[in-house]
Amino acid sequence: MKDLRIVFMGTPDFAVTILKHLVDNDYNVVGVITASDKPAGRGRKLNESAVKKYATSVNLPVLQPTNLKNEDFNKQLKELKADLQIVVAFRMLPRVVWQMPKYGTFNLHASLLPEYRGAAPIHWAIINGETKTGVTTFFIDDKIDTGEIILQEEIEVLETETVGTLHDKLMFLGADLVGKTVDLIATENVTTTKQPDLEEKSASKLNPENCRIDWSDSLDNIYNKIRGLNPFPAAWTIIKNDEEEISSKIYGVKKENELHNFAVGKIITSKKELKVAVNGGYIIINEIKIAGKKKMDSKSLLNGFSFSTESKML
Repeated sequence: MKDLRIVFMGTPDFAVTILKHLVDNDYNVVGVITASDKPAGRGRKLNESAVKKYATSVNLPVLQPTNLKNEDFNKQLKELKADLQIVVAFRMLPRVVWQMPKYGTFNLHASLLPEYRGAAPIHWAIINGETKTGVTTFFIDDKIDTGEIILQEEIEVLETETVGTLHDKLMFLGADLVGKTVDLIATENVTTTKQPDLEEKSASKLNPENCRIDWSDSLDNIYNKIRGLNPFPAAWTIIKNDEEEISSKIYGVKKENELHNFAVGKIITSKKELKVAVNGGYIIINEIKIAGKKKMDSKSLLNGFSFSTESKML
């Protein structure tokens, strides 16, 4: 059953866990496609993707095309004689690539499709206050995340969940689902479900604009946004402290439902606590990174940083 020749395509750590699951369970992975090495850091040293590092450690052949339509790359891909291709956190494939294997190409997506198609499904599920999400495998077609669904697995989203904790849960859930999907395809026992043309909840790319905190929003929405961006890329804000405006990233927070008369965005501090007045209560900040300083807990920040009585979040 596990004799299908598999080519795996992926780049980040999320994809490594799925590839490792396939290798550890003796699936026949014959090649790996990942992103090109990119210069990083001060020395501009070439940095290999997480998938490449793992693939080379277990002696899997690796291809790193810059252009997926390139004839040489397509020739090399054909020579791997894949029966099936699996895509996890890679990029959009041209038809010539996804149609190549006998059993096609399937993708693992970290949402319950058709909801949250796009680049950041784990973040947006938390930002939008979802109480459940999951993982989906589907056959790739011409559009992004619209192909016919093979399998889905659901998971609860806890009220204290961050994108970091949910990412890891979905990563391991996804590894199991990919294994089940390959087994179904290998036995030619797949029945798929066509996706409806639903586009109500999208997972659009994150950018500085949609990662900025709007302190005039509701307590729940602000709380969800901060945890939905913690620890990466992190929600940000501007602290106005006297005449100084300081860009800051907010990480761990709690919420406190309480009526008050403070202006929205007002910063309230004690020796141990840093909190911000919002509509319907307070956001208690446990972890923060102020520009020019390292990430720290609020108590440490309050030991060495003075907030004026008029300080506020913008």
